[in-house]
Amino acid sequence: MSDTFEKVSEVIVEVLKVDASEVKEDSRFVEDLKADSMDQFFLIDGFCEKFDLNINDEDARSIKTVADAVKYIDTHKK
Repeated sequence: MSDTFEKVSEVIVEVLKVDASEVKEDSRFVEDLKADSMDQFFLIDGFCEKFDLNINDEDARSIKTVADAVKYIDTHKK
């Protein structure tokens, strides 16, 4: 597993209060991890803070799975 996945997983566990074993690359934030719209906001905020990047609203809407988040971060991190 990538370092990015591990850090993304840490944010997800902290924000959604789920067990780390529930977080898989193909996990969907809403359907699988039961994130609501506020949770999604806090997830994006957490990713921005953890990886020191900005995710605009349009890009944030396209991040629907853990893999989407990892891929986005890997291509945009400084």
